[in-house]
Amino acid sequence: MKTSTLLLLSLCLALWAHGQDVFTKSGIAIGGYDPVAYHSENKAAKGKPELKLKYQGAVYQFASEANREAFKAAPLKYLPQYGGYCAYAMGKDGKKVEINPETFKVVEGKLYLFYNDSFFGVRTNTLPPWNADEATLKKKADENWRKLSSK
Repeated sequence: MKTSTLLLLSLCLALWAHGQDVFTKSGIAIGGYDPVAYHSENKAAKGKPELKLKYQGAVYQFASEANREAFKAAPLKYLPQYGGYCAYAMGKDGKKVEINPETFKVVEGKLYLFYNDSFFGVRTNTLPPWNADEATLKKKADENWRKLSSK
């Protein structure tokens, strides 16, 4: 049941995301959450609309001026993996699936985001299955992202 639900989720959500290299809603990356706070505070912190910075066609928002300056100085250090799409879906199916900015993991300085929402009435959090097979899924996600990014 869970596998078929995740597969259906991946297919449906990937349709609208196909073609975008950075996941945004209305041009705002990570749902308006501060990419630096995930690293410096190990938490999802909502950014302020007045503290924003455009990078690679997406607008990032920050909780503080210091975080915005840190991002400006080293954006690659703070950008989420796989363009901010769900790491699990990228590893499992090579699909670009939207995320819940509050479901994340920072590993070796890299930010991974995950889908965590209700899908046809079933709560689906992709972080636990990622944790269960992280090494394999990460390797596959890296391969899939390279293929998608080169198109």
